[in-house]
Amino acid sequence: MATAQILFHRFFYCKSFVRYCAETVAMACLQLASKIEEEPRRVRDVLNVFHHLRDAAGDRCRGPMLLDDSYVSRKSDVIKAERRVLKELGFCVHVRHPHKVIVMYLQVLECEKNTRLLQLSWNYMNDSLRTDVFLRFSAETVACACIFLSARVLQIPLPDRPPWFLLFGASEEDLKEISGCVVRLYTLQCESLAALLQTVEEMRSVLDAQYNSSKHAGLVSGTETPTDGFSPASKAASPAENQKNHDSPLSRLALKNACRKITRDGRKRLSRSDERRCDRCVPSPPRRRRSRSVSSPSPGHTHSHRQRRSERERARRKPNSTHRR
Repeated sequence: MATAQILFHRFFYCKSFVRYCAETVAMACLQLASKIEEEPRRVRDVLNVFHHLRDAAGDRCRGPMLLDDSYVSRKSDVIKAERRVLKELGFCVHVRHPHKVIVMYLQVLECEKNTRLLQLSWNYMNDSLRTDVFLRFSAETVACACIFLSARVLQIPLPDRPPWFLLFGASEEDLKEISGCVVRLYTLQCESLAALLQTVEEMRSVLDAQYNSSKHAGLVSGTETPTDGFSPASKAASPAENQKNHDSPLSRLALKNACRKITRDGRKRLSRSDERRCDRCVPSPPRRRRSRSVSSPSPGHTHSHRQRRSERERARRKPNSTHRR
């Protein structure tokens, strides 16, 4: 749950809720989090859970999704959204959770036996997942802020000479800012999901109308990929336009033939330096690597080899013949 929420915040920290469906991205983040935490679930299960929650909120009859065309399209949207989340995050999906850090810090402060302090800090930690504090601060700083806020609420004194949070690398300004974000969360008014979706749909229609008007006016090219999909934008120019035209090897051959013709006709012969300059001006064609083959030995080399071999055999037989005599 915590991993999916942090991935959701990371994605919409740089993307708009108007252009991307929040419910589809939420399903994609939950599907991706199940793989990251090594508790994989099927896309079918995720779709059924969200469908059940939607029916429960609208007081409808609860039942699984039908395997029709809408299910297939929705499943495809979730898979595309998961790929889009991975692309936007640069496949950096490592998440550090501060839940274990809270227990360790309370053990250092010798307050682990205070169950009320531990439980309240844990609750503040879960509620802070609805804010963006995990994107702006480290997990250790958020853990210190939850302990700081819980101790203030329960009126439990903690060491202040020197302050206890300096031991864990946190500052008082960061703790107060995180605590303020968590406290403001409880003062927000609860909005209905239907009203929020209707507001987002109205803003989306306004943006689409602006895009279409600018497209008809010629301010936007017709080949531009719309931003509401999950496919990456196409390139404006093809790579073939940037390729340079190289001279044909026939030009170099024609230049050499001209040099030979000049020498045959008895005219001024080009020096070696001039020929080198011509070779530098005209690029030479790429050479092909020839396969190396074992060359057959020459007849003279073969004859000398046989003669040496016969002399060695005679030298070996000579001591045997003297011994017999």
